Amino acid sequence: MATKKKVKNNFSKYIRIFWITFISGFSLIILLFLFASWGFFGAMPTFENLENPDSNVATEIISSDGVVLGKFYAQNRVPIKYEDLPKHLVQALVATEDERFYDHSGIDPRGTIRAVVMLGRDGGASTITQQLAKLLFHGERSKNIFEAIAQKIKEWIIAVRLERQYTKQEIVAMYLNQVDFVNGAIGIRSASKIYFNKEPKDLKVEEAALFVGMLVNPSLHNPRRESRIVMIKDRRNTVLGQMERSGFLTKAKKEELQKTPITLDYKPESHKEGIATYFREYLKVYMKDWTKEHLKEDGSEYDIYRDGLRIYTTIDSRMQKHAEEAVAEHLTILQAKFFAEAKGKKNAPFLKISTDETEAIVKRAMKNSERWRILKEEGKSEGEILKSFDVKTKMKVFSWKGERDTIMTPRDSIIYYKHILQVGMMAMEPQTGHIKAWVGGNNYKHFQYDHVGQGARQVGSTFKPFVYSTAMEQLGMSPCDSIIDGPFTIPKGKWGISKDWSPTNSSGKYMGMVTLKQALANSLNPVSAKLMDRVGPQAVVDMAHDLGVTSEIPVTPAIALGSVEITVKEMVGAFSTFVNQGVYIKPSFITRIEDKNGVILDQLIPESKDVMNKDVAYAIIKLMEGVTQSGTGARLRGGYVNGLTSYKYRFSNPIAGKTGTTQNNSDGWFIGMVPNLAAGVWVGNEDRSAHFRRTLYGQGACMSLPIWGLFMDKCYKDKDLSVSKGAFEKPDKITISVDCSKVVPTVDSTDVEDVDMNQFDT
Repeated sequence: MATKKKVKNNFSKYIRIFWITFISGFSLIILLFLFASWGFFGAMPTFENLENPDSNVATEIISSDGVVLGKFYAQNRVPIKYEDLPKHLVQALVATEDERFYDHSGIDPRGTIRAVVMLGRDGGASTITQQLAKLLFHGERSKNIFEAIAQKIKEWIIAVRLERQYTKQEIVAMYLNQVDFVNGAIGIRSASKIYFNKEPKDLKVEEAALFVGMLVNPSLHNPRRESRIVMIKDRRNTVLGQMERSGFLTKAKKEELQKTPITLDYKPESHKEGIATYFREYLKVYMKDWTKEHLKEDGSEYDIYRDGLRIYTTIDSRMQKHAEEAVAEHLTILQAKFFAEAKGKKNAPFLKISTDETEAIVKRAMKNSERWRILKEEGKSEGEILKSFDVKTKMKVFSWKGERDTIMTPRDSIIYYKHILQVGMMAMEPQTGHIKAWVGGNNYKHFQYDHVGQGARQVGSTFKPFVYSTAMEQLGMSPCDSIIDGPFTIPKGKWGISKDWSPTNSSGKYMGMVTLKQALANSLNPVSAKLMDRVGPQAVVDMAHDLGVTSEIPVTPAIALGSVEITVKEMVGAFSTFVNQGVYIKPSFITRIEDKNGVILDQLIPESKDVMNKDVAYAIIKLMEGVTQSGTGARLRGGYVNGLTSYKYRFSNPIAGKTGTTQNNSDGWFIGMVPNLAAGVWVGNEDRSAHFRRTLYGQGACMSLPIWGLFMDKCYKDKDLSVSKGAFEKPDKITISVDCSKVVPTVDSTDVEDVDMNQFDT
């Protein structure tokens, strides 16, 4: 009897101990959760934090046709909505990471118990919501056991709060937007673009499975690591197996997909690569000023690298692509001609300068180089730095056939780069001022100077339409008025010049009596000087400024021949005024800017002003049509081969344009227009003393005009574009005579600015 009583008492004791232990443990857990929620283990996110989780969101640069041109970012993350995720991606995620995702409220009891049984290993305990909480609010797990436990408890609390705050669909989207898929791909949208060059909605099942497979350890399962490709494929196939197990795939489909190889279309996204790189850099500078003028409600500035702005630009991605292709296509061949002409020549690529002047150019380039800056910061003396430029080094250099691995001294690399022809090209819509394409140089990674908005160069004969338009405005002249092309001198002292000025044609010949249309078509220098003398330099300078040129222009007669430096952007904007019936519209590149929630922060309206009589503007267009009909731009009509480009396009539609070639062939220009598109091209070397030796290749009609022709040909062949082939709009009741076909007898139309085009026959 006593024994039974003793056993009973012992049993009761054990029961009591069990319940005390259970209740104490349960109470401790409750206290831990309470302490965590009260912030004892570190600050917990507020309601506002949960509503707007703090994350770095990239600013997107969007083209007029809806293509993302590039991004500004600290972390390359662009959020995506649930509805833009493919169904099979969500299925792969749930099947692999959280099978009971739709049945729990942030914490999976079965998974948690399994994790406890497995002695603390995760084993399925972390739900998708918990993983999101971890990514949003504390990141990597601490290696300290006590801190790790505190973090885990906080994850549970945050997960429950997230479940209350968001729908399951929103949680999935938020999670996939937060994951770092390595290689600069943060979030599923960036990952899809970088690894497969497509939007998430276009991912195939096996591609979606690859991304879900990366989640366990993105760095370890980096698909660009060829040495791990077997392991990565096995992990992907495991995800496909989980999809079958959850009923999202049939066994046959799973086995079919598991056999597919991993094929990437890797397109890394960086500030120096991709499309419209020079434009994006120009835009970045603009946005830094914009953020100072447009503040948030709390008075702070927007951060273009973290606040997820959406900048809607005027750039057309198709035209931009055509422009970049046209530049590469022509300069690949032209550059080969330049190297061939310079080969074996002393002091190449420089001409008509001394050895000391050459050394000064090279040394200046050294001091502007990254190598000089780094060595200077390391405390090296100037002598030591200069010596380092003569040590052969392995390096990658630019070429039109791609980066080339080579061994040369840094000094030799400077000389090599001085040989490289540079380019600036811009296209815009005259009626709106919208810039449609912007090519600031050859390759932003290697050449970061922008020759569209930053670099002003001598414009040569492309300045002459400003002289002619001033004469028409002030003197009432028309394209059909006659003028003598012959010897002409502005005497010393007039207009402030220090000696007599007697400009001649590059051919050394004169054409005699001509119309203004013939004079501009053949770029006759004495005629431009005569018109300048009649109206005065100040009037021409004023006209150029009215047309939007902001660069400084000297008030001297020599500007009649283009001895003034102006940017491509200014020149195209000015020429567009002629197409737009005398109304100048300032070139613009942004239509609106939104915040990450789609709220419009700024909507930009182009500036415009009336500059000249519409009859005069139309008359200038008719003058410049003559340039492409029988003058220096006539090769656009086809039939000539110059050893560089076959003009197979043979344009027959109305085109107004002007070539320009500066002294010593240092700058080659062409600006051409059709009714709804104007584009300008400049080509030359970085240093004016480096240039073609012969006008055969160094004139604007050979350096720049072919790029314009190739660009327009591509635009016309692009069925998605609507580039006009029609006639320019003619003002009603025009008072200026523009039909000069019967005004004077036909005279010798020898090409006097450029060489005889017959020289280009092969």
